Amino acid sequence: MSSSIQQLLEGKIDFEGQKSVERITHYAFAVLTAVSFVLGFTLQSLSVTFGIFGLGVALLLVAVIPPWPPYNKHPVQWLPARETKKE
Repeated sequence: MSSSIQQLLEGKIDFEGQKSVERITHYAFAVLTAVSFVLGFTLQSLSVTFGIFGLGVALLLVAVIPPWPPYNKHPVQWLPARETKKE
């Protein structure tokens, strides 16, 4: 149990996962801004505007900050380290 939690919190995602997170974040912010502005303007309430936007940002943080397994489907294969000769 402990190793699975540690692996989830380790924070390693690949470059393709980073690209997907960035794309999701950009689209979500655009949609959140438009929806919160329209609803806030319609209801004439800044608290509704900021409340909807804040709730959306909180949900977005839960969706993109943890290193979920879909963000690590293409792990980077690093080359092995070369051994140096000591003289």
